[in-house]
Amino acid sequence: MVADDVPEPVPGPGEVLVAVKSCGICGSDLHTLRHARGVLEMAEAVGADMPFDPDSDFVMGHELTAEVLELGPDTDGTTIAPGDLITSVPALFPASGPVMLGFSNEYPGAYSERMLLTAGLCSKVPDGLDHRRAALTEPVSVGRHAINRVGHGDGDAALVYGCGPIGLAVIADLQRRGVEVIVAADYSPLRRSIAEAMGATAVVDPLDEPAIEAWRRVDGQRPLVIYEAVGVPGMLQQVIAAAPPRSRVCVVGVCMEEDLVHPMLAVVKELDLCFVLGADPVEFAESLGAIASGAIDVTPMITGVVGIDGVAAAFDALGRPDDHVKILVEPGGPVTPMPPTPPTPLTSLSS
Repeated sequence: MVADDVPEPVPGPGEVLVAVKSCGICGSDLHTLRHARGVLEMAEAVGADMPFDPDSDFVMGHELTAEVLELGPDTDGTTIAPGDLITSVPALFPASGPVMLGFSNEYPGAYSERMLLTAGLCSKVPDGLDHRRAALTEPVSVGRHAINRVGHGDGDAALVYGCGPIGLAVIADLQRRGVEVIVAADYSPLRRSIAEAMGATAVVDPLDEPAIEAWRRVDGQRPLVIYEAVGVPGMLQQVIAAAPPRSRVCVVGVCMEEDLVHPMLAVVKELDLCFVLGADPVEFAESLGAIASGAIDVTPMITGVVGIDGVAAAFDALGRPDDHVKILVEPGGPVTPMPPTPPTPLTSLSS
C-alpha cells in the first residue's frame, strides 16, 4: 500500500465531484488487500461484470462522507449543491458500465482527497450530524439489510457471533427495533464492551462460556435468530452444530476461503440459512436517518482516525481485535481527535 498522486477526477454526465471528509476502513478492504483475486473470481462466478484488475493500481474506500465541490453535466433536478455534506451508495454508472467504487482501476475510492459519485445516489447529511458518524451509514445499512433479509420478528431472540463493525451494526439495529434478548459473543474485551454499549443485553467470551449456552442461560425460550458475523473457516459449521432445531441463521460475515459444512446436521435440525451482501438504497437512507435521529449511536464503534499516510498502519492495527473496531481515514487532514471515550487514543495511529 502506497500514498501517491493521481489525476484529478472530472465529473461526467450524472456525476458529482466531491472532497472526501471521512471514510471508514471496511472488513472487505482488509479482505481485498489479501484476497483481491478471489473477490474478482467470486464476481465472475455469479456473472457480474466487474472490470477490475487487482494486479494494477486501485484506490479503496467506500464508507464515506464528502463535501460537494462540483456538479457534472445532466444533474439538473438533483437535491444536492456545492458545499453540501453528503454520503452515498458507493457506485458509479458511466457509459462503460456500473462501477463499484473502491474496486476500480479507473475511478478512485474514498481513500483519496477527491472522487466522483453518482448525483442521484447522494444523500445530504442532516444538519447536526457530523461527518464521522455519517460515514458509518454504509456498514449500519448492511446490518439493517441482514435483519430484513432473515425476517427477524419482534418476539425472536438474537445471538450475534462476532462484534466487529457489521456484528455491532446488527446489534444496534436490533436494539432500535426493540428486540428484548440480544446475546453477543466475541473474544475481544474491547468489542464486547462496545457491543454492550450499542444494545446487547448480554455479552459472552466464548472462552468462558459457549455462546449458545449464554443464550440458554438468559432466555432459551424465544425462537432464535443467529447472525454469523465472523467470516472465518469453520465458523458456519460451528453455528450449525450449536443452533437449536428450526433456528434461522443469517451469514453476514465474509469468508474468503473454502469451507466445510455438514449439510445433514442442518437438515436434521431443519435450519433456515440465508446469506446477505450489502444493502439497497432504501435501507441506506433509513440507516442515515436512524444515525441522525440518535436511534442508533455509532460513536462507540469509532476507535481511530488517520490521514492517508496512516492507512497502511491502520490496516495492520485492525488485524488486532483488542486494539480497534472502526478506523476512519480523513484524506483532507489535519486529523483532529474525537472525545476520548474509546480506550485507545484516537490519534495514536497517525503518529
